[in-house]
Amino acid sequence: MRTGAAAGHTGYYHEAIRYDTDDELLAVVVPFLLGGVEAGEPTFVALGERNAKLVRTALPTGAAVDYLPGGDMYARPAAAIRSYRQLLAEQVAGGAKQIRIIGEVPEVALGAMWDWWARYESAINHAYDDFPLWSMCAYDTRIVPPAVLADVARTHPRFATPDGGHVPSPTWTPPEVFLREDLPVTPDPIQATPPIVDLRDPTAADARAAVHWADQGRLPVDDLEDLVVAVSETVTNALRHGRAPVRMRLWAAPDRIVVTVSDTGTGPANPYVGLLPAANGNPSGLGLWITYQSCNHVSRHDGPDGFTLRLTAGAPYTAR
Repeated sequence: MRTGAAAGHTGYYHEAIRYDTDDELLAVVVPFLLGGVEAGEPTFVALGERNAKLVRTALPTGAAVDYLPGGDMYARPAAAIRSYRQLLAEQVAGGAKQIRIIGEVPEVALGAMWDWWARYESAINHAYDDFPLWSMCAYDTRIVPPAVLADVARTHPRFATPDGGHVPSPTWTPPEVFLREDLPVTPDPIQATPPIVDLRDPTAADARAAVHWADQGRLPVDDLEDLVVAVSETVTNALRHGRAPVRMRLWAAPDRIVVTVSDTGTGPANPYVGLLPAANGNPSGLGLWITYQSCNHVSRHDGPDGFTLRLTAGAPYTAR
């Protein structure tokens, strides 16, 4: 039996917290967590180091709350979804009737990388709906840009408030709609310069060779190999499922490599492609799912001229 605001709800009960003082955050989070403890529900904190310490200090000593490594959980959106689904499945298999989680995306996600984290916040409304999850996502209005807050309102069905309220978001947008939108993408400054690789209709082998050639020691070995796989999968998908011509361009900075792969088609029909693996073992979308877990930032652009994926390896551009 589910408890609290989610009592009687089936599936995922997804809320956001907008706060501008530590006291406002604690006014929501502490009762939420203690309610889970009292009900015997698996209760988790997945906050950054500062806020996790704040919450830990505010809770009674020995409170049965588990702390997840917030930075590790939110390394990449597709990986976060995979990790959380595994955690939730384990809790349900252990008999949980409801799971409570308070989390927050890392501060670095609030700037130039927000587009794919906005897609994450939208996609999880579907990705976690198989589970009796009640989660809250915390956003500090002192540091969160207005455009991000606008997306938070569109990707969360409701808000939890310091006075104990749970109010619907007036701009809530279902993921099947939100994920089909062409969200604003912050240009990487190195894209203002001519690419050092510009290939038309490359083979996957051509694409892999170009990434190896361009690296010249810029990336850690694991990042380089992940990018090679991601670019190969993306070019293969564009050739197989897109519309010619396919164009691959590559830019390099001392700490990162940016690759775009474009075709003149309309892009994937599945709004969750990349963020979720295909259901029932269907291999469709597997390449993009691998890509989303292999790169440190993936952006997509759907426009009148076609579909483009931008892949970043190394240290992504993060300025706000």
